[in-house]
Amino acid sequence: MLPGMQHPTVLSWESMARLTTMDPNGSTIAGPTATLIYDDWYPALRSDRLRGNKLETAMLLDLPLVLGRRKDGKIFAMRDSCPHRGIPLSVGWFDGEHVTCRYHGWEFEPCSGQCAAIPSLSSFDKLDATRIFASAYPCVEKDGYAWVFIPGAGSGRRKDIAELPALPELPKFSEHYRSAHLTADLPCNVDHGIIGLMDPAHGPFVHQAWWWRSRASIREKTKRFEPIPEGFRMAAHAPSGNSAPYKLLGVYGQPIETTIDFVLPNRRWETIRCGDKWFASLTTVTPVTASTCRIDVVGAWNVFYSVPFVTSIAKFFGAKFVRQDQVTMIQQAEGLKHNPSLMLIDDADKPAKWYFALKQARLEGSTKHPMDGPVELHWRS
Repeated sequence: MLPGMQHPTVLSWESMARLTTMDPNGSTIAGPTATLIYDDWYPALRSDRLRGNKLETAMLLDLPLVLGRRKDGKIFAMRDSCPHRGIPLSVGWFDGEHVTCRYHGWEFEPCSGQCAAIPSLSSFDKLDATRIFASAYPCVEKDGYAWVFIPGAGSGRRKDIAELPALPELPKFSEHYRSAHLTADLPCNVDHGIIGLMDPAHGPFVHQAWWWRSRASIREKTKRFEPIPEGFRMAAHAPSGNSAPYKLLGVYGQPIETTIDFVLPNRRWETIRCGDKWFASLTTVTPVTASTCRIDVVGAWNVFYSVPFVTSIAKFFGAKFVRQDQVTMIQQAEGLKHNPSLMLIDDADKPAKWYFALKQARLEGSTKHPMDGPVELHWRS
């Protein structure tokens, strides 16, 4: 090792419990566990799926959910389990006001979880059904997603959304804009998904394409990072000159600036400004189970607003981009099933190190931040 070089951080997973999951081809994949962060908002599914009296299911943080939309338009999320005998509520009925259990007909108001009726009670019973609650969670519709607040064990029912952490939101900088979303399932735990999300060095290898960049385009880069609450920011900078989409913005003849934020537990915001033209995206990596996760991307923009089919074009190339990441994670999972020791190096892996330090502080209830102030990082990509 040369003088002045820092030793890589070695991530040893041997002491962790091994969990298995399945890749899209049905093969068994083993991987390390990841400690999950509770008491925060996570996107469960696209809210346009919640229509009429239809119930939808989702899994967040190993928690089975049933979601729907009341007649008044308000969406809800409940644990997909009747508190009576545990049968999934999703196999029952919903009339727009109450969710009815298929087994014994117990009825629940879905936003509060309060039991409204137990058909088997007779005039001799003293039980007050309204004192029984199924588990219901704060659920809010934002940017086309049903966001659900998942509390930690033993924290009780959450009633006032105003007392909860702020709901993530995609920034918009004009009245008129277009938007699109993408999603992909990843056969890895949330930690691997997130450090893959913030990894700056994989682009020329994973995302080789004529419309993005080539391996031959690798060049040295310097970026300035700043600490922000529960995260860090790649300060405003000119975007990479070796990425074709950024070059297209040159037609506007204005300076181009990009800002990227990462904030716990799983959020990456990117904003690109070019005069009054802009593009913004919010990407989340959500733990579905302890060993699988899902990436969701929602974007909005007014660049090339008048170009025909711009949304379809953006979704086409965006889907290819996300698919490249998905395939890489599937391939990585093949290696992880042998439980290797892993390492993080400087400077390209420094954001990953910050993420693990921020997460550890959050789990310990500490406000300690791994960054003392602004830092310049250097890498080639």
